[in-house]
Amino acid sequence: MKLAFFNDFRLGIVIGDGIVDVSAVAEVPHTGPGNHISNQIGDFARYRTRLEAAAARGTAVPLADVTLRPPLPRPANIVCMAVNYMEDGTKTEPAPINAFQKASTAIIGPGDRMVLPDVAATIFEGEAELALVIGKTATNVKAADAMDYVFGYTCFIDGSARGVPAFYQMKSRETFAPIGPWIVTADEIADPQNLQIKLWNNGEIKQNFNTDDMAHKIARCIEWVSSVHTLLPGDILATGTNHRGLHAFQHGDKIDLEVEKVGKLSITVHDDLKRTWGRDTRLERAGMTPDTSPQLTGKYAKA
Repeated sequence: MKLAFFNDFRLGIVIGDGIVDVSAVAEVPHTGPGNHISNQIGDFARYRTRLEAAAARGTAVPLADVTLRPPLPRPANIVCMAVNYMEDGTKTEPAPINAFQKASTAIIGPGDRMVLPDVAATIFEGEAELALVIGKTATNVKAADAMDYVFGYTCFIDGSARGVPAFYQMKSRETFAPIGPWIVTADEIADPQNLQIKLWNNGEIKQNFNTDDMAHKIARCIEWVSSVHTLLPGDILATGTNHRGLHAFQHGDKIDLEVEKVGKLSITVHDDLKRTWGRDTRLERAGMTPDTSPQLTGKYAKA
């Protein structure tokens, strides 16, 4: 099942190239879209049959005729795994397991704009990632049981303002957590550790890697994060990226992220200052100093 919000946060089920409004299944207690979806996820065994029945009797509207919204507008937690790929075998051993949090107000959805703030960042980047959606309260979960806590999957872009004084300022900026286009329930993904992830910038592929390259696999990530703090239904756990294709996000860019079997998320980038950087990737700059493309024009550019 593919669950999505559309238009004025109507709840829908995506079927092929259409979406069926299932908002009439309205027995979920909620005060807004954020806890509507999280409460539904937390009691999904109760609601699934009703949702499927509503989708079966409803009429699909073409996806092209609606506006998709973030499928998880306000999760309690957004946890992002850090340095969690072996970088196509170029790392000899995994980095120590680690993570960080993003503010839920950083979330945007399909077709929205990532806005680059007026700060002296050395570069703005966006990391292509597979994100897990937590299905039930998870505290001190063992790796052997971890996949039972996964409700589903979505696409995730981890926006970064590199070079600012604190990591918090780098990661939790408004609009720096694009997600979507929907949530695919876990039963539709037989092996989440074998999914191809691709990111294009203005039609040019920049990132292309597989989740089998994760340094710490999904079950271990859930085990570790849930040992630090409780995860709640509807929380997001982003699983990290292969850094070799990272490059500058800049004004006017159209970004497309596709996760195999999950879907394609498209956003644009806006910068009032219209700063520019080179278009090379970290892989293309390997061995160079700096290893990220230097700013070429605009405010904060170095002479």
